[in-house]
Formats: sequence, C-alpha cells, structure tokens
Amino acid sequence: MKKSDIKITVGLDENNVPEKLLWTAQDGGVEQEEAKALMLSVWDSKAKETLRIDLWTKDMPVDEMKQFFHQTLVAMADTFQRATADEKMSDTMRDFCDYFAEKLELKA
Repeated sequence: MKKSDIKITVGLDENNVPEKLLWTAQDGGVEQEEAKALMLSVWDSKAKETLRIDLWTKDMPVDEMKQFFHQTLVAMADTFQRATADEKMSDTMRDFCDYFAEKLELKA
C-alpha cells in the first residue's frame, strides 16, 4: 500500500492558543506552508460520528474568517454533489452559500 502523509504543526503561546499553523503535504508540493485557520473532519465509522479539529491563529482577522467559512461551505456543496450525486440538495446548499455571502456582504 502506498502511503502519503499530511502534517500539521501548531505553534502555541503560553496559554496554548495557536500562534502559528504550518502544514506539509509533500505529494502535493507543499512544505511548511503557513495557514491562519484549518478545519479537519474525520468520519468515525464505528461510532457513526464526525470528529473535528477547528483551529485558527489568534491573529486571524474576522473578515478573513468570514471568507474562509463561506469558501468552505461552497467547497462542501461541491464535495457533497461529487460524493452523492444529489444535485437538488447541492443546489440548496449553494443557495444557502449565496444567502450567507449576502448577509455578510462578501459578494458585490
């Protein structure tokens, strides 16, 4: 079996608040790239539940966090469509993404 590693390094301050996030995915050509936020979801098939890690650095601007959430929601709609072929629900999710962006004034 071929193996591919993705590594996330979290630099913490004295109160264990993330100050720096670095990630590496050598197969993707990424080496110690800095990020300001990440959301990682893992499906536990035994417990039938999602396990999550949500991290952001203390200097992540709120306006960028709003953009991050919006883009993540759009990506989730796209992934949902590819994974399930449920076009109707994917379109409904995208409608919500448009609503979300409108309420946060993210789109012109």
